[in-house]
Amino acid sequence: MNDNLRAAVLMTVSMALFSLEDAFIKQMTTGIPVYQLLAMIGAFGMSLFWLRMAWRRQRMWSRALLHPMVIARNLGEVGGAFGFVTALAVGELAAASAILQVLPLTLVLGAALFLGERVGWRRWSSVLLGFIGVLLILRPGTEAFQPAGLWALLGVAALTMRDLATRRIPADIPSDQLSGAAYGAMVPAGLLMGLIAAGPPVVPTGQDWALLAGTMLFGVTAYSALVTATRLGEASAVAPFRYTRLGFALIVAVVVFAERPDLPTLAGAALIAVSGGYAMWREARLRGRRRRPPDGLIRRGER
Repeated sequence: MNDNLRAAVLMTVSMALFSLEDAFIKQMTTGIPVYQLLAMIGAFGMSLFWLRMAWRRQRMWSRALLHPMVIARNLGEVGGAFGFVTALAVGELAAASAILQVLPLTLVLGAALFLGERVGWRRWSSVLLGFIGVLLILRPGTEAFQPAGLWALLGVAALTMRDLATRRIPADIPSDQLSGAAYGAMVPAGLLMGLIAAGPPVVPTGQDWALLAGTMLFGVTAYSALVTATRLGEASAVAPFRYTRLGFALIVAVVVFAERPDLPTLAGAALIAVSGGYAMWREARLRGRRRRPPDGLIRRGER
């Protein structure tokens, strides 16, 4: 088994675990308010990264966390988590997961609009196809309109801001510190949301604590597998396997939550997966070409 194949397997395992994490979160939203759930997940996640950094004799807090791009990243993380968890709470897992997969396409759009990145017709075409897929899922103006999908779109917009800000964060700030800070930001954000929320907080049951433990276990393991996969294999070979998450999410939605996605939803999900997978593959190929010697540089118009 070569490195690319190992990386593809790890990426697929990672996406399966992320799908299970989403299922656990959706199950918890039936008994715990979204704002409280965000604060709980944030506290547990921050604690895990704090322990990891303490074991490595690194500090969780430093003035680097006051960098404007770090603050923007944290705000994007909080907004993304709130939007996606709310979409899971009030809508279907299959639709929310499909809309979330449009993120690579919004990153292409955001990089072109805000970072000045040149984008050619191939990736612009993939962005257009991806948003057609979103419209097939939402179907605005019809009786089949799914308003819960708007929360997922809010989450995608916030996560786009997070990832664009990440590209401008100094490289000397450790990834674990960024991740721990992002989880930590969910705690005060959740508490502030609780002040204006209609429902009071609840006392978690034993089942809720078990689901939360499973959420963190699956999430941390999935993240570790994801990082290993991206370091082990070539980006162009591994990136498309991120979209196996959509397939796993559909299976979980049907088997666990008895959802029955209709044909337009499945068609929209397929469009998002194909266009997003192509955009990620194309981005990885272009980055690979940029690292080649001068005789292998990208010719004008190849984007």
